[in-house]
Amino acid sequence: MLDIPAHAASWYAPFVLPLCLYVCYTDMKWMRITNRTVVALALVFAVAGYLLLPLESYLWRYVHLGVVLVAGIALNAGGVLGAGDAKFAAAAAPFVHLADLRFLMALFAANLLAAFVTHRLARATPLRRLAPDWKSWSSGTRFPMGLALGGTLALYLVLGMIYGK
Repeated sequence: MLDIPAHAASWYAPFVLPLCLYVCYTDMKWMRITNRTVVALALVFAVAGYLLLPLESYLWRYVHLGVVLVAGIALNAGGVLGAGDAKFAAAAAPFVHLADLRFLMALFAANLLAAFVTHRLARATPLRRLAPDWKSWSSGTRFPMGLALGGTLALYLVLGMIYGK
């Protein structure tokens, strides 16, 4: 059972899932996560979180955002991930209940592996011709991390709707 309330995940999902899919798409097509998408994700939490969570819990979630943003900036400075990835992860952090962090990290690891393998296989096969202009096909060793980040948040919320408190 996940700590996220099922009703909260159910309210977040209709607004967050399209943003997650858009992040997957734009990162694969342009190797870019737009600032508008990150701001939209943050606004969804700002409104929905305020309506769905107790005030103290809602305010503490902004600590999640700050911690993940600082870590993301450090990882970006080290060349580990892109700035859009860091900003998206920070905007996604308030949606995650702290008690679910261990589960989320395992989910992210599995999703990252699946996304990486799937992307590399598609890139090396005729499937690539379905979207020949996508920048991620010719990005060398770079990987569109938004595919894994967006997928992880989407899966977490869907699982939260099913297995949440």
